[in-house]
Amino acid sequence: MGRLTTHVLDTALGRPGQGIRIELFRILGDERQRLGETMTNDDGRCDSPILEGDDFVEGEYELLFHAGDYLRALGVEASEPRFLDRIPLRFGVADASEHYHVPLLLSPYSYSTYRGS
Repeated sequence: MGRLTTHVLDTALGRPGQGIRIELFRILGDERQRLGETMTNDDGRCDSPILEGDDFVEGEYELLFHAGDYLRALGVEASEPRFLDRIPLRFGVADASEHYHVPLLLSPYSYSTYRGS
């Protein structure tokens, strides 16, 4: 059964990104359909798949990470508006029977992602 998972690593501090709000959207043409939200746990992971089963279908998705709120809560000083506040990651799902793991590596001024396992 296919599923979507993620985790967040704070590369500046060398630890999991705890308590980060993540919203999930399905992209339909020029529209974004909000499917739900979750929070990262103490290990920077979500307690369950973000999407799975019959709800996980082929198409385009967006994970929206609320990194600015996380950085503010840590007391990371920055000019407002922050260089990175909300980080959108758009990706395609070509085979909904597979596991798609989309991690976020973040710092106050950069981020990266990849298709994990």
